[in-house]
Amino acid sequence: MSDLRPSTTLGSALRRLYFVRFGFTVVWAALLFLAGGALGPFLTILLILYPLFDAGSVFWQIRAEGENRRAKVSEWINVVVSVLVAITLGWASTVSAATALTVWGVWAIGAGLPQLITAIRNRRSGGQVPQMLSGGISLFAGAAFAAQGLQGSGMITGVAGYALLGAVFFLISAIRLSVVLKKQVAA
Repeated sequence: MSDLRPSTTLGSALRRLYFVRFGFTVVWAALLFLAGGALGPFLTILLILYPLFDAGSVFWQIRAEGENRRAKVSEWINVVVSVLVAITLGWASTVSAATALTVWGVWAIGAGLPQLITAIRNRRSGGQVPQMLSGGISLFAGAAFAAQGLQGSGMITGVAGYALLGAVFFLISAIRLSVVLKKQVAA
């Protein structure tokens, strides 16, 4: 039973986190669509808020792992990168939508790789396949956003669709963890 508890505890914490991330992302994407990508303070706030929320979520996950597990370098990299990107997006959104899109793309790559590594490491907790897919997709989508931004595209609202896909992966992971946790409790 002692071997099951840390996995169940972490699984429960991850399930809650994934439901929260799903809800936040849906609201955030809707607000970005409503903003229509128009440069201004509202867009700047939205662009800063998303990576800060990501950093806070990963930090919360590190804490949820408790003393039984050391935070992995990939998780700390994700936190630091997300905070730096929030600052950079604040600046980039005052320059142009294309600059912000380029920064977002680089961040998607930089956040996708640690997410992929962390999901692979946490696979025994259950519900991690969608997180692995999400991390992998972030690598490719990030490259596409960066390329579009470097070519002068100002379609920053495209990142809302990308974020919504990530939200779906968080929802699937949360539901999958719910099933895994029910099986563990019943065993």
